[in-house]
Amino acid sequence: MGFKTTLFKPVMLLIFLTLFTSISSANPKLLVWGDSLSAAYGIPKEKGWVNLMRQRLENKVEITNGSISGETTRGGLTRLPKALKKNTPDYMILELGANDGLRGLPPSVTKRNLKKMIQKAQKIDTKVILLGMKIPPNYGLAYSQQFEAIFKELAEEYQLPFIPFLLEDIVTDRKLLQEDELHPTAEAQPLILEKILPLVNATLTKE
Repeated sequence: MGFKTTLFKPVMLLIFLTLFTSISSANPKLLVWGDSLSAAYGIPKEKGWVNLMRQRLENKVEITNGSISGETTRGGLTRLPKALKKNTPDYMILELGANDGLRGLPPSVTKRNLKKMIQKAQKIDTKVILLGMKIPPNYGLAYSQQFEAIFKELAEEYQLPFIPFLLEDIVTDRKLLQEDELHPTAEAQPLILEKILPLVNATLTKE
């Protein structure tokens, strides 16, 4: 009897750990792949919209933020294969392109890089959520229109959940921008999240 009791506890512990691991690993994984807008540039990391989303989706989604300030679509494309292999995300929020536009890179190059990232993610069954961007009008109307169209065209081509302009209603409010007039303040982060979260929730519940 003592021998059986001695075995009982380790066996029960193993069963418990196995069940706990199964429950924990059941949570979907989401990779945020962006630039300074998602990397909480100029504000405390914990106040960025990605961390706010992590708090709101606590115990529902495992979120990894792979965003880097200053990142271009070329840099994101270069880094993505390693990140996909390491994180094996079920979902990816793709928020890149703004730095391409600010540098005046050809929209065709930006589109090609974004397309390759979407394809690489979808190849391993990662579902992509695309966040669109606009650039200041001083770059010229033709260029601005071509740049903006990139995101809509890709969203339609790949049937992606899509937000046309992440900073809608924020860039027109000076109080919500940092001194550089490009990056949102900490006060703007909850507003950004409120644009993104319904789309994320809808995508998660759709599966």
